[in-house]
Amino acid sequence: MATTTDHPKITLYWHFHPLNESRAQRMVWLLEELGVPYDVKIFHRGKDMLAPAELEKVHPLGKSPVVTVQPTEPGAKEIVLAESPFIAQYLCEHFGKDTTLVPNKYKDGQEGKLGGETEEWMRWQHLLYYSEGSLMPPLLVALILSLMSGPKVPFFIRPITATVAGRVNNFFVVPNIEKHCAFIQQLLETSPNGGKYVCGDKLTAADILISFPLLMVPRAEVLAGEGAKGKLKEKFPKVFDYVARLKEEDGYKRAEKKIADLEAEGKQ
Repeated sequence: MATTTDHPKITLYWHFHPLNESRAQRMVWLLEELGVPYDVKIFHRGKDMLAPAELEKVHPLGKSPVVTVQPTEPGAKEIVLAESPFIAQYLCEHFGKDTTLVPNKYKDGQEGKLGGETEEWMRWQHLLYYSEGSLMPPLLVALILSLMSGPKVPFFIRPITATVAGRVNNFFVVPNIEKHCAFIQQLLETSPNGGKYVCGDKLTAADILISFPLLMVPRAEVLAGEGAKGKLKEKFPKVFDYVARLKEEDGYKRAEKKIADLEAEGKQ
């Protein structure tokens, strides 16, 4: 989307290798749902798989996604946002008032009271941070372990590293992922108002943030070996149905097309 002069300039920064495995893809979906103009700036990773120093000029850690917001007021300082949950919360609070992305915070007549928050909002606030703080770590461990049996490991020690990786996956990664799948399935079964999303009957930013780690679940399951393949889907069908529904959302499809266009540009 092209930026306009009467709207804050929003820029999303991310690593380009590859786009489809980046947390930043959720930010594209979020921005599409918010309906705000935004630009995307891509940084290509080097052979060491690290982001270039240019990204560190945007944020000292040089990680993506990072979002900058330039307010329209003359002389206003640029706002730099890092960490997906904080980015989502900040953008939703400022640009999501006409969307369903943030549930109503208080029950009628309970405004500002301790315990007066709606179940939808309590879930939303928790799940924004749960997606990165609890759900993502075991999936990242699975990704790291996959490298231990990959082509970059010398072939003469690969059988050893692959065996170790497989055991860690079986004894740590898969049991933890099962626990998270059970938790998410329970959320779906008890969704407020019989909703089909984790916070109720409307899509929220929590669904968007949780989508990326859930899309990684089948990959982590495969890494645990052929014996584990498909078991999670059998045990937690509502979780997999939920992910399939998210992929059918119009905003998800718009983001997917945006990502495909960016990938095409990056290959030129």
